[in-house]
Formats: sequence, structure tokens, C-alpha cells
Amino acid sequence: MPICREDMAARGIAQFDFVYVIGDAYVDHPSFGHAIISRLLQAHGYSVGIISQPDWKQMESIAMYGEPRLAFLVSAGNMDSMVNHYSVSKRLREKDSFTPGGVMGKRPDYATIVYGNLIRQTYKKTPILIGGVEASLRRLAHYDYWSNKVKRSILLDSGADILMYGMGERSILALAEALDSGIAVSDITYVPGTVYKTQKKEDIYDAVFLPEFTQVKEDKSTYARSFYLQYQNTDAFSGRRLAEAYPNKIYVVQNPPAEPLSQMEMDDIYALPYMRAYHPSYEPLGGVPAIEEVRFSITSNRGCFGGCNFCALTFHQGRIIQSRSHASIVKEAELLTKEPDFKGYIHDVGGPTANFRFPACDKQMQKGVCPNKQCLFPSPCKNLKADHEDYLKLLRKLRSIPGVKKVFIRSGIRFDYVLADKARTFLRELCQYHVSGQLKVAPEHISDKVLEKMGKPKSAVYHQFVREYENMNEKLGKKQYLVPYLMSSHPGSTLQEAVELAEFLRDLGYMPQQVQDFYPTPSTISTCMYYTGLDPRTMEPVYVAHNPHEKAMQRALIQYREPKNYSLVKEALLKTGRADLIGFDKKCLIPPRKMADKGSANAKAKSKKKATSNARKKSNVSKKRRR
Repeated sequence: MPICREDMAARGIAQFDFVYVIGDAYVDHPSFGHAIISRLLQAHGYSVGIISQPDWKQMESIAMYGEPRLAFLVSAGNMDSMVNHYSVSKRLREKDSFTPGGVMGKRPDYATIVYGNLIRQTYKKTPILIGGVEASLRRLAHYDYWSNKVKRSILLDSGADILMYGMGERSILALAEALDSGIAVSDITYVPGTVYKTQKKEDIYDAVFLPEFTQVKEDKSTYARSFYLQYQNTDAFSGRRLAEAYPNKIYVVQNPPAEPLSQMEMDDIYALPYMRAYHPSYEPLGGVPAIEEVRFSITSNRGCFGGCNFCALTFHQGRIIQSRSHASIVKEAELLTKEPDFKGYIHDVGGPTANFRFPACDKQMQKGVCPNKQCLFPSPCKNLKADHEDYLKLLRKLRSIPGVKKVFIRSGIRFDYVLADKARTFLRELCQYHVSGQLKVAPEHISDKVLEKMGKPKSAVYHQFVREYENMNEKLGKKQYLVPYLMSSHPGSTLQEAVELAEFLRDLGYMPQQVQDFYPTPSTISTCMYYTGLDPRTMEPVYVAHNPHEKAMQRALIQYREPKNYSLVKEALLKTGRADLIGFDKKCLIPPRKMADKGSANAKAKSKKKATSNARKKSNVSKKRRR
């Protein structure tokens, strides 16, 4: 795709149909949303010019191609710009993997809003269509963690005309057709998967009216009820039209989601002529780091019926699985083997959840997902189709391709879904062919109280999977291990539950190298809990760790063996009445030594001789007590 005025001239284009402004570097690969949308438009006869990471401080940066014939398209990129920029502690990250050379600072905070306003200042009447993850998850009133405020729909703050949410292929083609036929952007109010604004309440047809923005902003219980109503209407078949009132008689209207793509449509999208690389102009800058994670990986499906409360997939992609055919995936794998630096390893074949290949039950494609029930939580639904046969056939085909040495599964499996499948063929072949020493899984926590707030299966399910995984590897004569992903400070987790998790890790004999603190990203049930202190599903109160020091203690407990965490772990154990875990017994987490003075974080260490002497004295005292 053209990325500069010279490219435009070389192609003999006097005016682009669409100008696509993106917060990422331009990467022509199907793992990047801008690549899919631009290639899809091109395949339907529309010309697209890319403006990648414009200088938002310079108005002329947005005008390099002039005014597009139909509209500006705007996306912050593959990630929410605030998540891209800041850690959960709100510290600026050191690297932006979606920028050439990993350089930070090439996109603004709240990029969709900034780009949209920059365009509107220059082009007063040109249609602006926004989309991508940032727009999708902020499409109605939402809690913004970084400002600690409830913000308006991003559609209003960006100055855009229409917002596309979810997977945007159907929406963008319908919008392009409407604009190309001469319909005014203000009259395009009917496209599924879009959000529009209006001052004409009488024109809002068949909508459920959410609480007004002022009410949502002022009252947390109202916010929780409003959010859950939105959450219950994320399905294309059962979702209702939603309307949200703002001051000055402005209404933001969300149309029902776009229908899932058919397998043929998915195949067609992934067969578009992607270059499968970043733009060559980035090579002197060090390339684009993000492509390394996906370059030799294959997207086999979209959507997820896992329903984890801390994940935004339900709100963004929906719960109905959309998958590609075997032929389409095999063809892409064969393309990978022809890459000059392909080493024989396909790094991943999956999607949001690798071992989901079809809708959870037969009724979903006619009636949609259940608005008040989950497919796997708290236990697998009786209508769930738990069957890995299709995925197994696919993996076998991929393993047989000449030049392929191994096919890994890195996008994650649902272990409860594996267990729900009465056959153990998938578990056997997973261990035999698709694991290299370690398998990463995500129990997230071990306390059933916390797991319930997470929307994850009970700890007994994970323990069963551990047993079966170990037994299967023993049968195969393999020494392979599980690496559990764990999360600290999720709503519902007190210090007591954090101690329970530390005890689990003690018994496991494992200390994670990395710990993920709960991150309140926009539009998840867990983020709603974090902000309101209420479970929107039941409206019952939920404990939330907001204090940074308490969050630090919960995190430290997961890595209790780290010497730097000693003081925090000891403080947590004393606060929870678990001094029994301080000592030299094998069940103890830490030895009984003096905590560092809180007032001097950089206090000088005592001499080695004195420290050794004290340790011996304390050890002798402990031995006497045990006798």
C-alpha cells in the first residue's frame, strides 16, 4: 500500500478513496488490523493510502495525500494506546513493539481521539470512520483507568462520524458501499457493528436506552448495571440496539454486532495478497519488533467462548467461534516454509484460544449465545460440544508438510475444555508433538473465591489437568512441565487469597519469573468490578485492592523467594495472621529475620559476619523451640 506522496504519484492516483491513519508502523501482515482492512478495500476496488504514525503536533502531517474521496479511517493500532504506553503501575514503558526500532513516543496517548481531532481541524466535513481495539472497547461510556474517570463514548471525543466495533470486515464494506453510492454519512445509521451519533431521538428505532451518561458518571451502581447490559448485548443474533443519552440532546447509538464471518469469508480474507512483512523503509530503523511474534504463526480462528472476566474478547470479537478451513491454513503454512529464514518451526496455530475450532453448541449460529450463561463457567454447559477431532486433523496435516519440523501451540489452550472432551487423544498428541519441554497454561489463581470473580474454572479442575498431563507425559516417556500463568490483585483477592496462592506455589516448588498484576483495561467485567466494587452479574460487593502497597504485597507473595520481596512478604504474613509461615520448616515461606527499616529503602546491609552470627543464633532458638 502507498505510504507517501511519491507512492501515490507512482501509481497514478489523483485522489485516494480512503486515507487510513494508524498509530502502528505499517505492517502488511494478516495479524495487523490495518493490513486486513486496507487489503479488503483494495480487493473491492477502492484505493487506500496509509498514513502511519503521523506527527500529531503538525497539522500538515494528516494532509499529505489531500482529502480522500470517501472518508478518513482512523485506528490507534493493534493495542489500546494507553495499554501500549503504560504498565499497570502507570509507568511509561521503555519499548513500543509496533514502532520501527521499538522506539517509544511515536504515537500520542488516546491516539484515536488525537488523530480524529487533528483531521477534523483540517477537514471540517470529510467523513471520519474510527475502528480498532481502542475504539471498539471505548464505544460507549467507559471507565478509564489512566485518568480514573468515566469517559464519554470515544465517538464524541474523537470528532468522528461513525465508529466500527469488533471485527470490522463486514462493517467497512457496507460503509464503503454506502458512501460510494452518495449516501450522506449522517444518514448511515443502519450498519451492524457500528456506532453513530444523533440529536434526533425520534429516529432511534427499536433500541434499549441505557442510563444517561450523567447518571453513569455519578453513580457506580448505575455504571455497573449499564455495563452489564452492554455485555449481554455483544452477540450478533441476540444483541439489541443500544442508545446512550448525553447532555445537549446528543444520543450515541450502538447497532447490533455484525454477524460472524463464514468459513469461506475467513478463507478469502486470509488469502489476500499480503506481503507478510513490515514496509521495507523500516529496515534501516531496525524493523518492527511486533512481527517477530506472529511471522511464523497462523491465525486459525476468531472469537472465544471462554468468557474470562478480565478479558475484553467478549466485548470485542464476541463468543461465537469463526474458523478457517484446513485448506486455507495448510496453504498459509506452505507459504511459511518458502520463507528464506524459516527454520522448520510453526510457532502457533490458533486464535484467542487455540483449541476452539467451532461454535460451542449448535444453536449459537441460529439463536446466538446465551446472554446470561457461560459455555464453560462455572462448569461446562450440558450443550457444549467438546471435541478436538477437527483440530487434531488440522495439526496432523500441518506436521506432514515438507519442511515443517514442529508445530507449537502458543496462543493458549483451555484446560477445562480439554478435560470436557471425553477422549484424551488431543492431550496425548499435544504432549507428544506440540510441546517442547514446557506447556504454558493459565489457571490465573488457586483460590476458588477469586476464580469465581475471574470467570475461571475451580482449582480442582486445574489440579485434575496437572495430574493427567503428568501421567500422559510419563506414558510417553517425556519430561515436560507446566508453566502456570498467575495474576495478582484481581478483584476478589485479599491478602488471604494471595497467601493461599503463595502456599500453592510452595507446594508446587515453582516460582514464576514474571507476575501479571491485574490490569483494568476498558470494557471488561473485571474492570467494572475494579471501578465500582460491585460484581455487575449479581450487584454484590467485591473486595478490590486499590492501595499500591497492598498490591505490591500480593505481587511479592507470588515471588516470595526473591530476597528483595522479603519485607513485603513478612508484612503480608503478619497482617493476615500467618506468622506460622515464617520459620525454617519446609512449609514456611520465609525465614525469621529482621525486616528492613521502612524509612530507608536503601539502608546499608549489615556486615556479613554479624548477619551470619544472627542467623545461627536464630536457627538455634528455632531448633530448641521445635524440640
